[in-house]
Parts: sequence; C-alpha cells; structure tokens
Amino acid sequence: MATYDWSKFGLHIPEIMLPKEGTDYYKWAVVACDQFTSEPEYWEEVESIVGDSPSTLRLMLPELYLEKPGEAERIKDVRATMDKYLADGTLRTMAPGCMLIKRTAEGRTRLGLVIATDLEAYDFNKGSTSLTRATEGTVVERIPPRLRIRGDAPIEMPHILILIDDPDKTVIEPLVNQPGEVIYDTDLMMNGGHITGTFIKEADLKGMQDALSVLYDKAEAKYGAGNVIFQAMGDGNHSLATAKTAWENIKKDLSPEEIENHPARYALCEIENIHDDGIVFEPIHRVIFASNGQSGDELVAHTVELLDKNNGKAYLAAADAAAPAGAFEIPCMTASGKGKIIVEGPENKLEVGCLQQALDIMVKEEKCCEIDYIHGADVVERLSAKEGNAGFLLPAMDKFMLFPAVAADGALPRKTFSMGEANEKRYYIESRYIAKNK
Repeated sequence: MATYDWSKFGLHIPEIMLPKEGTDYYKWAVVACDQFTSEPEYWEEVESIVGDSPSTLRLMLPELYLEKPGEAERIKDVRATMDKYLADGTLRTMAPGCMLIKRTAEGRTRLGLVIATDLEAYDFNKGSTSLTRATEGTVVERIPPRLRIRGDAPIEMPHILILIDDPDKTVIEPLVNQPGEVIYDTDLMMNGGHITGTFIKEADLKGMQDALSVLYDKAEAKYGAGNVIFQAMGDGNHSLATAKTAWENIKKDLSPEEIENHPARYALCEIENIHDDGIVFEPIHRVIFASNGQSGDELVAHTVELLDKNNGKAYLAAADAAAPAGAFEIPCMTASGKGKIIVEGPENKLEVGCLQQALDIMVKEEKCCEIDYIHGADVVERLSAKEGNAGFLLPAMDKFMLFPAVAADGALPRKTFSMGEANEKRYYIESRYIAKNK
C-alpha cells in the first residue's frame, strides 16, 4: 500500500512555537477566546490570575470585547505583545513536528495532536465537498471582526479542533508509545482540568502517516473519489473560516511558488479521533436578550408564534408536560419561571435547526433581541432569571452521526453541538509564525 504525502490528507507538519523554558504554564494557558462571552467576571478573574506574567491572554482578544468600545486599542496591545514575545525570546520555535496532547477535564481524558491543516483543502461555502469539511453553516458576518484580529498578525494560536473518523484508533492513539519530549504537564486555570504535551519530531510520525494513508483509502471507498470527508470541524468553525479568508486575501499577490510555501496557507489546529471515549458532544443552548424593552415571556411567546408558523404546530406547555410522539420538546425559562415549547410536525430534522430558524428571524430580520450561545444549563438558568432574557435548552447530538450527516446533507445548523462544556474547550498554549516566509 502506498504512503501518501501529508498534503493528501490536507495536513502539514508545522514549526510550533512554545514559551521559553521556565514559563509558568498555569498562567500561560488560557481558554479559547470565544468562551464565556456573556460572563465578564470570568475574564476578570483570568486577568487577576495572570497579572504581569507571560500569558496567551496577551496574545488574543476575548470575544466578549468584540465590536465593543476599546476594541481597536485592545487589538493594538495584542499586536504589540506578539512583537515583544517574538523579540525578547518569550516564544521559541521548535523543529518541525507535532504536539501530542493528553487532556483531562470533568473526569474524562482524551488525546489530540497539534498539527497544521492546509487551507487549500478547506472550503466553508455551502455545498462544498472539500477534504476538510465545515460542520455548521458559516455566518460570513462573523468573519470581519475576527479578521481584524488575525489580519496582519505575525503569529496564530489554535482553538480549532478537527475530528477524524478512525474507529480502529490507528492514527493518534499509537503515538502514546512513540518517543517524544514532555514539554508541559500542568493544571489549567479556571477549572480547566489537566493537560500534558509531548513533542514528537517529524521523523517519528511515519507510522501515523502510514495509518492516515490506510484511513484515506477507506474514506475514498466509503464516500467516493472527489467527495471524501477526511477532516470534520469539531470546534472553531468560524476561526478556521477566518484563517481561510485571510489566506485568500494574502495569496492574491503571491506567485505560485510563494503560494506553495507561505506559512499563512496553513492553520494550526488540534486533531482528535471522534471515537475517543473522552470526546462527548454536549448541546449548545440559546439565551436571547430583549433589545426593545420586551419581557422574557414576550420573547418566548413570539418564538412560539414563529415556530407555529413554520412548522405543523407549536405551543407553550408546562415544564413537566408530555409531548406527542414525534414532536420536539424545547424547555424554556424566563424570570417568571420555566416551561416547555412543544413543536408538532417539525420541518427540521433536529430541535436546534427548528429553534434557530425562529431565533434568526427575531435577531436578524426583526432585530428585537440579541442572542448568545451557552454551554451549560446552569448558566442558561442564571442568565434567564434576569428580566428581558429568555433561555432555551437543547438536547445533545449523537457524535457518531456527524460524519455521515455532513457527508449526506452538508453543514448542520450552526451551534448544533459542542465538544464538552466551556471549561473543557481548548486552551491556548502552542502558536505558529504566519506573517511571511522566514
């Protein structure tokens, strides 16, 4: 059997950047910027923990601050810190290779590999059959503010998680027996659990390359040539879409040779096996915030009205009400209490698609509310207790449906699933130079 080049899989062996030896990784590692966007107190506590220590907090902008007063100044500070860390040796560049990650959080342990994904093998446009496949619809309006951050930044940090479909656990799992150097072994702040990172040189990844070649042939036999879905987005859809957009802008002015070698062609990510027992798909709930003085109850009533219009029938019932067979049940809550929306004859295959269709009308067309996507029912309950807010709880998706569903029907409704709760998300540790060729 032939062993394929890394590009066949849409992957690339990067030169990872890590903080210099002696760095306090507990303060260095900070959760992905798109988490806790309705909880400023979380980020205030992170600020308190980090203090003046070197930290990835200084290399990113929590999305809590996106499109808010002071955004430009914050981005300017991020760029200045990137330049400082590069100039003063806070960041060091490793030889080509990957980082094997072992992450334990919420009583679950999973493995991952920090590698680079080829943006030429990814297309987030609707109907795409690219090798790396978007798993949710991309909201193009979300790209420009993120592009302002990536833009001409000299380095990137990944919170992108990409899944592979490897039921026999042949690709990532055997790497635990591969020789490598343990670079960090640390607890993560703010209930993030524990993480260990082992650096594996490119020369020691030959077995993984062979296993990926076998896996690719199986995927081609399953999906057909030209329709292979080899990498499926697990987290960070819009971050990868931003990286892709930035790359498309850059390559307009490059020669064919420069396109082949430019570091911005790739995006650092962590790949994980969807069959890893430590990977659990959690639901992503919704909370809406009235923008015109409505009460939470009025927001819920309008949601029910739209659901009733777009489906067979929808109505609000008591929290303990039983739904007819085949109907969707969507628990809801406001400051005045809890209830349940029952949707009979739903037009969508998933509860999330049904609800999102109604909420999109309210947020985008009617502009009567704003929306946030929440990990954790307890947070939904707390936010919904405030007047003018309404929360909706959604069920978890079966993770083994992801690859076949995306291959058959394309991207799922956005924010359909989450790989764990917010504190289980990827923490920034590794980075990579992307500004230009060295």
